Amino acid sequence: MEDYLIDFKNMDWESPSVGVRYKAYIRNHHKIRLAEFTEEFVEEDWCTKGHTGYIVEGSLSIDFNGMLTNLRAGDGLFIPEGEEHKHKAKVAKGEKALVILFEQC
Repeated sequence: MEDYLIDFKNMDWESPSVGVRYKAYIRNHHKIRLAEFTEEFVEEDWCTKGHTGYIVEGSLSIDFNGMLTNLRAGDGLFIPEGEEHKHKAKVAKGEKALVILFEQC
């Protein structure tokens, strides 16, 4: 029988860098990540990966090569892959953002 529940509350957090941590569920070439970003998160390089997600709590800003987009709890996001959509995310001082991301792997 299939296990349809993704039990994020019982998964360990992974912290690949300062200011971000996540819990990931991978199955059948799909990854669902529950990610938390804080004000300490800094992207040194532009990200060219595509992202699809939903802001669960908090807020963050995404810089698309000089054009700033603000996302708040309840907003969805869709960023296509590629250099023309390069971006950097930033969280305001004293804030954090909890985001669900849906990815192919």
